[in-house]
Amino acid sequence: AVRDQAVENHKKWIDAAAVLGGHSIRVNTFGSNEAEVWQPSVQDGLSKLAAYGATKNINVLIENHGWLSSDAPEVMKAIAEIGMDNVGTLPDFGNWCVKRADGENWGECLEEYPDYYQGIELMMPAAKAVSAKSYNFDEEGNETKLDYVRMLQIVKDAGYTGYIGIEYEGDELSEKEGINATRNLLLKAAKSLN
Repeated sequence: AVRDQAVENHKKWIDAAAVLGGHSIRVNTFGSNEAEVWQPSVQDGLSKLAAYGATKNINVLIENHGWLSSDAPEVMKAIAEIGMDNVGTLPDFGNWCVKRADGENWGECLEEYPDYYQGIELMMPAAKAVSAKSYNFDEEGNETKLDYVRMLQIVKDAGYTGYIGIEYEGDELSEKEGINATRNLLLKAAKSLN
Protein backbone atom coordinates (compact mmCIF):
# COMPACT_ATOMS: atom_id res chain seq x y z
CA ALA A 1 0.00 0.00 0.00
CA VAL A 2 2.87 2.38 0.82
CA ARG A 3 4.58 1.58 -2.47
CA ASP A 4 1.35 2.09 -4.42
CA GLN A 5 0.88 5.45 -2.71
CA ALA A 6 4.44 6.42 -3.65
CA VAL A 7 3.64 5.57 -7.29
CA GLU A 8 0.53 7.76 -7.10
CA ASN A 9 2.54 10.59 -5.53
CA HIS A 10 5.11 10.45 -8.34
CA LYS A 11 2.54 10.68 -11.13
CA LYS A 12 2.38 14.45 -10.62
CA TRP A 13 6.12 14.63 -11.44
CA ILE A 14 5.47 12.75 -14.67
CA ASP A 15 2.67 15.20 -15.45
CA ALA A 16 4.98 18.15 -14.69
CA ALA A 17 7.77 16.74 -16.86
CA ALA A 18 5.33 16.30 -19.74
CA VAL A 19 4.03 19.87 -19.42
CA LEU A 20 7.59 21.23 -19.28
CA GLY A 21 8.67 19.25 -22.35
CA GLY A 22 11.00 16.97 -20.40
CA HIS A 23 11.79 13.40 -21.30
CA SER A 24 12.35 11.79 -17.90
CA ILE A 25 11.97 11.87 -14.16
CA ARG A 26 14.46 10.40 -11.71
CA VAL A 27 13.26 8.43 -8.69
CA ASN A 28 14.95 7.24 -5.53
CA THR A 29 14.68 3.53 -4.97
CA PHE A 30 15.24 3.42 -1.24
CA GLY A 31 13.47 0.83 0.84
CA SER A 32 15.19 -2.32 1.90
CA ASN A 33 18.93 -2.71 1.52
CA GLU A 34 18.45 -6.45 1.09
CA ALA A 35 18.41 -7.44 -2.59
CA GLU A 36 15.84 -10.21 -2.15
CA VAL A 37 13.37 -7.64 -0.80
CA TRP A 38 14.51 -4.65 -2.89
CA GLN A 39 14.32 -6.33 -6.30
CA PRO A 40 10.63 -7.28 -6.32
CA SER A 41 9.66 -4.00 -4.63
CA VAL A 42 11.58 -1.84 -7.10
CA GLN A 43 10.36 -3.85 -10.07
CA ASP A 44 6.75 -3.53 -8.92
CA GLY A 45 6.90 0.20 -8.20
CA LEU A 46 8.87 1.14 -11.30
CA SER A 47 6.67 -0.97 -13.57
CA LYS A 48 3.54 0.77 -12.31
CA LEU A 49 5.05 4.25 -12.52
CA ALA A 50 6.58 3.60 -15.95
CA ALA A 51 3.23 2.34 -17.28
CA TYR A 52 1.79 5.74 -16.39
CA GLY A 53 4.89 7.49 -17.75
CA ALA A 54 4.46 5.73 -21.09
CA THR A 55 1.07 7.40 -21.51
CA LYS A 56 2.86 10.79 -21.32
CA ASN A 57 6.02 9.76 -23.23
CA ILE A 58 8.11 10.16 -20.06
CA ASN A 59 10.95 7.88 -18.93
CA VAL A 60 11.44 6.79 -15.33
CA LEU A 61 15.10 6.65 -14.34
CA ILE A 62 17.07 5.12 -11.49
CA GLU A 63 20.06 7.19 -10.45
CA ASN A 64 22.80 5.62 -8.38
CA HIS A 65 21.77 7.56 -5.31
CA GLY A 66 22.67 5.34 -2.39
CA TRP A 67 21.94 1.93 -0.98
CA LEU A 68 21.15 -0.70 -3.63
CA SER A 69 20.58 1.98 -6.27
CA SER A 70 24.36 2.44 -6.08
CA ASP A 71 24.93 -1.27 -6.74
CA ALA A 72 25.09 -1.19 -10.54
CA PRO A 73 24.54 -4.94 -11.12
CA GLU A 74 21.40 -4.85 -8.94
CA VAL A 75 20.07 -1.79 -10.78
CA MET A 76 20.64 -3.38 -14.17
CA LYS A 77 19.04 -6.62 -13.02
CA ALA A 78 15.91 -4.71 -12.00
CA ILE A 79 15.77 -2.84 -15.31
CA ALA A 80 16.23 -6.05 -17.30
CA GLU A 81 13.45 -7.77 -15.35
CA ILE A 82 11.08 -4.83 -15.85
CA GLY A 83 11.80 -4.88 -19.59
CA MET A 84 10.11 -1.57 -20.42
CA ASP A 85 11.61 0.87 -22.93
CA ASN A 86 10.90 3.89 -20.73
CA VAL A 87 12.71 2.53 -17.66
CA GLY A 88 16.39 3.43 -17.60
CA THR A 89 19.26 4.90 -15.67
CA LEU A 90 20.71 8.27 -14.82
CA PRO A 91 24.34 7.36 -14.09
CA ASP A 92 25.90 9.82 -11.64
CA PHE A 93 29.71 10.03 -11.54
CA GLY A 94 29.47 10.15 -7.73
CA ASN A 95 26.83 8.73 -5.35
CA TRP A 96 28.34 5.29 -4.78
CA CYS A 97 27.53 4.82 -1.07
CA VAL A 98 25.91 1.43 -0.49
CA LYS A 99 25.96 1.50 3.32
CA ARG A 100 25.58 4.40 5.75
CA ALA A 101 25.92 4.64 9.50
CA ASP A 102 22.91 3.31 11.42
CA GLY A 103 21.18 2.28 8.18
CA GLU A 104 20.27 5.88 7.38
CA ASN A 105 19.53 7.16 3.84
CA TRP A 106 21.97 10.07 4.30
CA GLY A 107 24.95 10.84 6.47
CA GLU A 108 28.26 9.12 7.07
CA CYS A 109 29.12 6.59 4.37
CA LEU A 110 30.56 3.34 5.68
CA GLU A 111 30.93 1.48 2.36
CA GLU A 112 31.02 2.45 -1.31
CA TYR A 113 30.51 0.46 -4.48
CA PRO A 114 34.07 -0.70 -5.18
CA ASP A 115 34.58 0.50 -8.77
CA TYR A 116 32.87 3.73 -9.88
CA TYR A 117 34.05 3.33 -13.47
CA GLN A 118 32.71 -0.20 -13.78
CA GLY A 119 29.43 1.01 -12.24
CA ILE A 120 29.07 3.76 -14.84
CA GLU A 121 29.98 1.32 -17.61
CA LEU A 122 27.31 -1.14 -16.45
CA MET A 123 24.64 1.56 -16.22
CA MET A 124 25.36 3.36 -19.50
CA PRO A 125 23.51 0.96 -21.85
CA ALA A 126 20.24 2.02 -20.16
CA ALA A 127 21.21 5.70 -19.69
CA LYS A 128 18.71 8.32 -20.74
CA ALA A 129 20.56 11.08 -18.84
CA VAL A 130 23.98 11.47 -17.18
CA SER A 131 25.05 13.52 -14.14
CA ALA A 132 28.60 14.84 -13.86
CA LYS A 133 29.12 15.02 -10.10
CA SER A 134 32.09 16.89 -8.69
CA TYR A 135 33.40 17.41 -5.21
CA ASN A 136 36.65 19.38 -5.18
CA PHE A 137 39.32 20.43 -7.66
CA ASP A 138 43.11 20.52 -7.72
CA GLU A 139 45.19 23.46 -8.95
CA GLU A 140 44.89 22.25 -12.58
CA GLY A 141 41.10 22.17 -12.36
CA ASN A 142 40.84 18.37 -12.20
CA GLU A 143 38.36 16.67 -9.91
CA THR A 144 40.22 15.20 -6.93
CA LYS A 145 38.17 12.00 -6.55
CA LEU A 146 37.09 11.16 -10.10
CA ASP A 147 38.95 10.81 -13.40
CA TYR A 148 36.73 12.86 -15.71
CA VAL A 149 38.50 11.80 -18.92
CA ARG A 150 37.94 8.15 -18.00
CA MET A 151 34.30 8.81 -17.07
CA LEU A 152 33.56 10.72 -20.28
CA GLN A 153 35.29 8.05 -22.36
CA ILE A 154 32.91 5.47 -20.87
CA VAL A 155 29.95 7.74 -21.67
CA LYS A 156 31.16 8.27 -25.24
CA ASP A 157 31.95 4.57 -25.80
CA ALA A 158 28.38 3.72 -24.79
CA GLY A 159 27.13 5.87 -27.68
CA TYR A 160 25.44 8.39 -25.41
CA THR A 161 24.75 11.73 -27.12
CA GLY A 162 22.29 13.34 -24.71
CA TYR A 163 22.75 16.07 -22.16
CA ILE A 164 25.11 15.79 -19.22
CA GLY A 165 23.85 17.53 -16.11
CA ILE A 166 26.25 19.16 -13.67
CA GLU A 167 26.15 18.72 -9.91
CA TYR A 168 28.70 20.22 -7.52
CA GLU A 169 28.84 18.85 -3.96
CA GLY A 170 32.18 20.25 -2.87
CA ASP A 171 32.88 22.53 0.03
CA GLU A 172 35.72 24.66 -1.30
CA LEU A 173 33.89 26.73 -3.93
CA SER A 174 30.56 28.51 -4.04
CA GLU A 175 27.77 26.68 -5.86
CA LYS A 176 28.17 28.87 -8.94
CA GLU A 177 31.97 28.51 -8.95
CA GLY A 178 31.69 24.74 -8.48
CA ILE A 179 29.23 24.40 -11.34
CA ASN A 180 31.46 26.50 -13.60
CA ALA A 181 34.55 24.51 -12.58
CA THR A 182 32.71 21.26 -13.40
CA ARG A 183 31.59 22.63 -16.76
CA ASN A 184 35.15 23.73 -17.55
CA LEU A 185 36.48 20.30 -16.59
CA LEU A 186 33.91 18.57 -18.80
CA LEU A 187 34.95 20.71 -21.78
CA LYS A 188 38.65 20.10 -21.07
CA ALA A 189 38.17 16.35 -20.60
CA ALA A 190 36.12 16.08 -23.79
CA LYS A 191 39.12 17.28 -25.80
CA SER A 192 41.12 14.28 -24.54
CA LEU A 193 38.66 11.61 -25.65
CA ASN A 194 39.44 8.96 -28.28
